[in-house]
Amino acid sequence: MSFGGPTFVLAIIAICTGSWLINNWIRARHGYALEDEWGGKTHRTDDKVVDALREENALLRQQLEATHQRLANVEAIVTDRGFDVANQIEALRRENPALKQDDAR
Repeated sequence: MSFGGPTFVLAIIAICTGSWLINNWIRARHGYALEDEWGGKTHRTDDKVVDALREENALLRQQLEATHQRLANVEAIVTDRGFDVANQIEALRRENPALKQDDAR
């Protein structure tokens, strides 16, 4: 192979161009800013969409945290001894109709 011939030079140019294209494709796919031939950066145009999604994600996380706290409160009420006593009283009222008449007075 002749290192001074045009075939070698064209092969080097093709390899460099191909690797530059693959590099930019990977960077664009993963959201990195792209570089042009002179080292400048081309930023993505969907930054507004990404910011809106981040805000929505933060809001949804807050709502989820509030829901978890409310669920923990409900679980505490249900497993509380007082709730069980109230259920037992209601069960006794259902079994003994005389208790209902006493409560009505």
